[in-house]
Amino acid sequence: MARFFIDRPIFAWVIAIFIIMAGLVSIKFLPINQYPQVTPPKIMLVASYPGADSETIDSSVMSIMEDAMNGVDGLMYMESQSTSGSGSLTLTF
Repeated sequence: MARFFIDRPIFAWVIAIFIIMAGLVSIKFLPINQYPQVTPPKIMLVASYPGADSETIDSSVMSIMEDAMNGVDGLMYMESQSTSGSGSLTLTF
């Protein structure tokens, strides 16, 4: 079979061009839009409050950030973590 295409290179080129054209035509019919994104986009906000414990950061900083981000369009959920000296808020869209 390989010898057939080696002896007839023009025929091999024509077959290859038809295969490429069929692939290019079929690209627009692929159902790529049906599949969801692999991971939703995330934004991470970090606040630093040196010398404060986690309860102080949670009540004075993180609660204000959570209230401000609560009405954002397309927000699926948010997660906040407070440690001594810093806090983080992760927004998932």
